[in-house]
Amino acid sequence: MDVILMRDRRDLGRRGQIVSVKPGYARNFLIPEGHALPATKANMRYFEEQREKIDAQHAKDRDAAAAVAAGIAGLSIEIAKRVTDAETLYGSVTATEIAEALAARGVEVDARRIDLEGGIKTAGDHQVRIALHSEVVAELTVTVVPEE
Repeated sequence: MDVILMRDRRDLGRRGQIVSVKPGYARNFLIPEGHALPATKANMRYFEEQREKIDAQHAKDRDAAAAVAAGIAGLSIEIAKRVTDAETLYGSVTATEIAEALAARGVEVDARRIDLEGGIKTAGDHQVRIALHSEVVAELTVTVVPEE
């Protein structure tokens, strides 16, 4: 099924692009969530008419994400966890814990935007990427220290 993307999707393509996806994915997720429209002539015309409005909203979202990224830039957080003698954790640091630590610093970030790339399972410093927008990515240093 061909659909017109209304938003940039990392896994599919850019806003305004026509892509082919499985019908169930389009009907059950992309279209109801507002990520895409069926690629009909009427919807293509509608998208072209609404392009300026969509671009303005996209720019507004990007600017808001850039402001949050500026607040995160150079920020480092410390999380205390139980550690074995070999400096490995008894669990792992979760995205929710990082989001809560950022919230305590006054920076609100959705935990689903935090990319842990396999998880944090050892003590020490770790670089964590936060995808705030399709065009804005912030980096954060998370230091895991032994719990006392």
